[in-house]
Amino acid sequence: MVLYFTGATNILYTFGGHAVTVEIMHAMWKPQKFKLIYLIATIYVLTLTLPSASAVYWAFGDALLTHSNALALLPKTRFRDAAVILMLIHQFITFGFACTPLYFVWEKFIRVHETKSLFKRAMARLPVVIPIWFLAIIFPFFGPINSTVGSLLVSFTVYIIPALAHMLTFASPSARECCGATTVILGKWVSLYCTNIFVVAWVFIVGFGFGEVGKAWSILYIKLTLFGLFTKCYQCPPHKA
Repeated sequence: MVLYFTGATNILYTFGGHAVTVEIMHAMWKPQKFKLIYLIATIYVLTLTLPSASAVYWAFGDALLTHSNALALLPKTRFRDAAVILMLIHQFITFGFACTPLYFVWEKFIRVHETKSLFKRAMARLPVVIPIWFLAIIFPFFGPINSTVGSLLVSFTVYIIPALAHMLTFASPSARECCGATTVILGKWVSLYCTNIFVVAWVFIVGFGFGEVGKAWSILYIKLTLFGLFTKCYQCPPHKA
């Protein structure tokens, strides 16, 4: 049961987190182009993230219930090595844009946000980067961490708040008539309204509520108990003699 709810938050994070809705809105120089950029991000998730994740789950589903390090389960081949390299590049890029809002807040706090020197801004960001890097070494439990992000942040910013905002914006008949708040697939406003209610309720109860319980149990009672801190190789298969 715990793994089900943890997996539910992982699925929420896979789509919502990789679509980087909040980061795109915060970092864009021209927010009026958000619809096009978000469409491209959605296509990226549907064509790359979800198919690759589904393929790995299909091949190693049982093992992934207790081993979140999927790359450690793959046979040692050139393709696996290439996947590790590509994942490292992906992590560097993800770390860069995911921390962008935090960088801006920190730079404004220490009053270097108006400087044009890239070197000064890079040095100013080190107090943000180093603690995060150190914590990542201490707690290499990226499966439960993804669940944490999915249940705490992605659940609200990508699913709950947009659905609620859509319902409140088009609550009056005049607003729906002016803006045409209907879709070809769902039809009338009632169907769309029920869909939004289902999304809000399911994500809040399963993703946020039970997902929080699942990730807390996974981190506190399973990961820390079995593996501890500063593990040499997290969830790597034992070497054969």
